[in-house]
Amino acid sequence: MDVFPDFGGVGGTGQLRAIVGALLMFVLIVAVLMLIVSAIVWAIASAHGNYQAAGKARAGLWVSVGAAALAGAGVAWVNFLLDIGTRL
Repeated sequence: MDVFPDFGGVGGTGQLRAIVGALLMFVLIVAVLMLIVSAIVWAIASAHGNYQAAGKARAGLWVSVGAAALAGAGVAWVNFLLDIGTRL
């Protein structure tokens, strides 16, 4: 049995892929900017002894790393599912 999604059956598939790609790029750019800002705030807050701000900046750093990882893994996950779908 050769069952796979028919991307030609729905109009605007190319536009949908472009929109999803642009959204993922936007998420990655925001995550990298958040990573940079959080790292700077963590360093400054730790140097001045403000441990509450340092803790929040550290949490922001981990959130930005997680967001970047999920955005990157989302593309790999969709490609994996499409590849599996062509072999069913």
